[in-house]
Amino acid sequence: MRPSGRNLDQMREISIETGVTRHAEGSCLIKCGNTHVLCTASLEERVPPFLRNTGLGWVTAEYGMLPRATHTRMRREAAAGKQSGRTQEIQRLIGRSLRAGIDRVALGERQITIDCDVIQADGGTRCASITGAWVALRLAVNKLQKAGDIISDPILDHVAAVSCGVFAGQSVLDLDYDEDSEAGTDGNFVMTGAGQLIELQASAEGATFSRAQFNDLMDLAEKGVAELVAAQKAAVS
Repeated sequence: MRPSGRNLDQMREISIETGVTRHAEGSCLIKCGNTHVLCTASLEERVPPFLRNTGLGWVTAEYGMLPRATHTRMRREAAAGKQSGRTQEIQRLIGRSLRAGIDRVALGERQITIDCDVIQADGGTRCASITGAWVALRLAVNKLQKAGDIISDPILDHVAAVSCGVFAGQSVLDLDYDEDSEAGTDGNFVMTGAGQLIELQASAEGATFSRAQFNDLMDLAEKGVAELVAAQKAAVS
């Protein structure tokens, strides 16, 4: 039995509310159970120096957790004077994931920055951030299209992510904190709406896992991502 009482292949309740900030070109508040992440997309008519005069656009991301997103207050990274290795890893993952689903030629020589701020954490913050970031990106691109600034839609497909793992010897979908902290195997699966793989992160935390168990996790991930993509579609329709 999972601590939450969910079935092995059951996602947490998902909600995506759009237009939650006034100034960002795209924004949403995604809730995956008790994990809540605010995602905003900002358009800039410039690109990093290495892309100037190439005609290519750029999508990047920043990630952070509010001090009381967790059980005890965390010190702000700005106060510490540097980002943690975890933060840098996650924001690079978000950026890579989104760029896999976009045509940078069609985007044109401009940058879209996605900010993912974790308001409340209960496991799976990077996966919720990727899923919500895509919604914010979609809304920002819609504004570009409506204004006539781009000719064709640069977004190739949905991008979403979900965690899967082995908890108490069972393969489970969408781990919350209680499961994640005790999981023998923990994995994050980033996929497109068509089911193509973008990135996999899986590691043995307490014990090794078999090929058969990995196949089970992959099957669960496909199911979870399909549900997340359905939620994205509903949010931006």
